[in-house]
Amino acid sequence: MDYNLSKKEIDELKKAQQDELVGEQVYCRLAQLTKNPHNSKILTRICNEEKKHAEIFKKYTKTDLQVDRFKVFFYVFIARIFGLTFGIKLQERSEEEAQKNYKAMLNVIPEMKDIIADEEKHEAELIDMIYEEKLSYMSSVVLGLNDALVELTGALAGFTFSVQNSRIIALLGLITGISASLSMAASEYLSNKAEQDPEEHKRAGKSALYTGIAYIVTVIALITPYFLINNYFYSLAITVVVALTIIFVFNYYISVVNDYNFKKRFLEMAFISMGVAALSFLIGYLVKTFLGFEL
Repeated sequence: MDYNLSKKEIDELKKAQQDELVGEQVYCRLAQLTKNPHNSKILTRICNEEKKHAEIFKKYTKTDLQVDRFKVFFYVFIARIFGLTFGIKLQERSEEEAQKNYKAMLNVIPEMKDIIADEEKHEAELIDMIYEEKLSYMSSVVLGLNDALVELTGALAGFTFSVQNSRIIALLGLITGISASLSMAASEYLSNKAEQDPEEHKRAGKSALYTGIAYIVTVIALITPYFLINNYFYSLAITVVVALTIIFVFNYYISVVNDYNFKKRFLEMAFISMGVAALSFLIGYLVKTFLGFEL
């Protein structure tokens, strides 16, 4: 049957068909790999929807496409390393542009309305049903990471001007960071234990662990330049770059997983961290100048 589609429309449909084939393979493989029966069932349902969409597009393109194996490998790998939710939502973001083109074909392809409904609603609802334990502790990770970035970046900036010795700054930063991480973990534990909800009591230990680990990993990343480079001003500059990189990567991850505004969150967190660092650097200068503190 001839559907009288233009070459441009056929090309768009082929891209859409390829995206659906990739999605089918990714969801089916993840369904087989996950050990959680609930998540496996959801992923299988999405896999079947993607397969149905690909078959509809094939009816119009009249082309039996080979799936892009590299894309399948990439998204499966990302999902296994960074979690199902991140991997799946990252893939869905790549399909957003295609979905805009779908709407332009509503009058050409009768099934397009149902496909759009699946993409915009049904699959989104299914993805939100996926449970990952580590995401339930994301607030604890945010607490640890945010505090480490703000407090330690500021402390290192202050130490840099007042102490002016890379090794001593690194040791001071390490001691400060470890002490602060233990304090934050203990505070998170006690905070959860103080809640009336019994579930929060059960989560107290893991919440404290996630907070402490996020804090200490950030501490190690920030003080490493001072151990490797003798020039303390270069060390501070690299530490600032490391801090901004951590802020960028973490906020991108959070923005994908929770559908947040990446730019707003990144700029807000970067401004706060760098502002505290600049203020601490000034305090270090004043301490050295007016109190005559030197090492």
